[in-house]
Amino acid sequence: MMALHGGATMAAMEKRITDLHTFEKLTGYDTRFMVWLLNRPSASQTARIARQVSRLGDGPLYAVLALLLWLAGDSGARHLVLAMVLGFLMELPLYLLLKRTIQRPRPADAQAALNAFIKPSDRFSFPSGHTAAAFMVAVLVSAWYPAMAPLVFSVALAIGASRVLLGVHYPSDIGAGAVLGSSCALLALMLQSLPA
Repeated sequence: MMALHGGATMAAMEKRITDLHTFEKLTGYDTRFMVWLLNRPSASQTARIARQVSRLGDGPLYAVLALLLWLAGDSGARHLVLAMVLGFLMELPLYLLLKRTIQRPRPADAQAALNAFIKPSDRFSFPSGHTAAAFMVAVLVSAWYPAMAPLVFSVALAIGASRVLLGVHYPSDIGAGAVLGSSCALLALMLQSLPA
């Protein structure tokens, strides 16, 4: 029994080492891209626009959107607001758990060749919370209002891209945020469709 337990522990350690090696390779690809992107002559001009786009992903805009939808009085809009609340109740704790567990440093903190154009709210970059929230809202809004899908997904993509252009996230942070937010939205939709 001890040998089996020891073997299982060794296999778990080998998997963890492989996972770390894969993550380090991903960080290498991300870093090369970031060095190229942020060292372009137009990077600071692009960052000015990215800063404004990034602000769309701050929490207050979602609160205003929810309030406007709720005040619209439409029962569909109110169900959307409830789905958003449910989605955020899942997304935020998962986002914080991933950030604190993985503890991937911000690009500028990890690489001397990189600079951030804004001061991030915390030390870790994986996943992007702005992107997670934007994709969660995009999936939910497009579920209720399919005609809005091109707009809301374009905004979500722009918010994610802005975080890279500002130098506070790697591209893979954006991908992880999009997966996290979309997954929480889909789970919120499933939970809301369950019979009471």
